[in-house]
Amino acid sequence: MAAMSEQHGTVRVWDIGVRLFHWSLLICVAGAWLFVDPRSLHRWLGYCVIGLIAFRLIWGLVGSRHARFTDFIKGPRTVLAYLRAMATGTERRYLGHNPAGAAMIVALLLTLAGICTTGIMMGMDAYFGVSWVEHWHEGLVNGLLILVAMHLVGVVTASWRHRENLVASMVHGHKDAHETGAET
Repeated sequence: MAAMSEQHGTVRVWDIGVRLFHWSLLICVAGAWLFVDPRSLHRWLGYCVIGLIAFRLIWGLVGSRHARFTDFIKGPRTVLAYLRAMATGTERRYLGHNPAGAAMIVALLLTLAGICTTGIMMGMDAYFGVSWVEHWHEGLVNGLLILVAMHLVGVVTASWRHRENLVASMVHGHKDAHETGAET
């Protein structure tokens, strides 16, 4: 159960594991994108991303309530229904991840896993210089940039619609406790 702060009317939603994962992933991915020479920091940041993905997969099974995949991963019907509700401005507020956010998490993790896999392959003798591996790596990175842009638009939209600062909540871990139409 989420810890309630009586004096501020907030609920702790994001545990330290989720928050450290989120911001560490941002730093590693941004750094790897900036340092593109594979002999530079790029490779080591990629290894860090692999470690972060492994951590998140484990934390998604054993972490606190809103960190667990069982709390937020929904089927395609639920995601589509949520997106339809968003289009009409009638979507529910969720304390944890909403269905669209959950789908984005899955898409981001799978894309990052593909980027890391092709990155490792590019350094192996068997695949060194093989063009399709490089093309897939670059294509997945471009796909990741699109997903990140969509993620940011979703965060801004949900923050505006529900009158809450989702970026700040990912820093301090709390969200408003008001339950107006909220799905816990």
